[in-house]
Amino acid sequence: MWGGRFETGPAAIMREITPSIDFDKRMAGEDLAGSKVHVRMLASEGIIPKDDAGTILQGLDQIETEIAEGRFLFKRELEDIHLNIEARLTEIIGPVAGRLHTARSRNDQVVTDFRLWVRSACERADRGLMELSRALVAQAERHAASIMPGYTHMQPAQPVTFGHHLMAYVEMFARDRGRFEDARKRLNESPLGAAALAGTSFPIDRDVTAMGLGFARPMRNSMDAIAARDFALEYLAASAISAVNLSRLAGELVQWSMPAFGFVKLSDAFTTGSSIMPQKRNPDAAELIRGKTGRVLGDFVSVATMVKGLMLTFNSDMQEDKERVFDAADTIELSLAAMAAMVADLTADPVKMRAAAEPGFTTATDLADWVVRVLKKPFREAHHISGSIVKRAEELGVTLDMLPLAEMQKIEPAITQAVFDVLSLEASVRSRMSLGGTAPDRVKEQIHFWREKLR
Repeated sequence: MWGGRFETGPAAIMREITPSIDFDKRMAGEDLAGSKVHVRMLASEGIIPKDDAGTILQGLDQIETEIAEGRFLFKRELEDIHLNIEARLTEIIGPVAGRLHTARSRNDQVVTDFRLWVRSACERADRGLMELSRALVAQAERHAASIMPGYTHMQPAQPVTFGHHLMAYVEMFARDRGRFEDARKRLNESPLGAAALAGTSFPIDRDVTAMGLGFARPMRNSMDAIAARDFALEYLAASAISAVNLSRLAGELVQWSMPAFGFVKLSDAFTTGSSIMPQKRNPDAAELIRGKTGRVLGDFVSVATMVKGLMLTFNSDMQEDKERVFDAADTIELSLAAMAAMVADLTADPVKMRAAAEPGFTTATDLADWVVRVLKKPFREAHHISGSIVKRAEELGVTLDMLPLAEMQKIEPAITQAVFDVLSLEASVRSRMSLGGTAPDRVKEQIHFWREKLR
């Protein structure tokens, strides 16, 4: 395939380090699509005979069928998917196959295939995030009013609803979808026709090939077209952030499923047992999703490190980008599917969640707000009053709504019986009616908004 420049073959070690066919055969569909669009353009511009183009297209169709049916023989000695397909095309149609590479280099061929593959990966991630979001919304709807503790510093802070908590993740994953959408939009330019790095002297029509492959436009600079890998980095960055968000949800599911919490129960489908402890129900699916985050972060760092010192344009270092992107895509897509199924399958326990919200004086802020609103005290003074009342309730071993009014009046004589209207958990969550708040009515508004968005 290399022509007359070399008199001898590569060293044995080169035959091990050079091939990429073991992983880049995943881009066979993209390579065939790019070749078909390219050869049609060559014929329409009169660069190659139309009869030859027809013969080449027939050969490419046969190869596509062979790959689909598992009959195509991938050969490591041919290095990559591009040369494997070209060699097989030559076997099928003879020397006319050589016309396919007119006005094209492996450099623009590789990066065209890769952009097409990453574009599809962005779309798959978007679908996975949408399914997960739908599962979260469905659970949130069932628990729009189910009270649980909201935490700061891992300490009970204020009562919220389980539905509100789940809808926070819907917002997170919506931003993840936006990042994949942005990445797809920016990468959707065609490098095909940049050739090795300087363009070509043949009268090609790059707009036609870009349109044929669904790109928005051709890339404007041939050197950038070959050298750019920021599209892969942006996909990996979006994947890494999404994996981190998944890890946070996974971590909460692990915690919530502990007997000490008991907020949720994960079914047998998403848990495993122990080899010696028969009582165990381990949240393995959630733990594995949490663990795989490091893998996706590593994929991003690997490609960023590979690219950072490269002079323009093509360098063989770039062969290292695909395995990392493929690995990140496999990992994030599997994690999204597993999380969506697990969320849809889990059973929440509102009784245990509410019980966990009772200790910790989580309505202390409601008490301070009442003092501000009714007694017209400055908030800092109200904060001090509320803190002193919490201290007294703690000494007596009761919750705020069970502390006698007389005890409160020892600290602030102006407090009246009306304060008890705001001290229950239910009253607290009902009062949080600000936009985005945890009041069940507000949560239902969020759910309605996202149901429409996720149709």
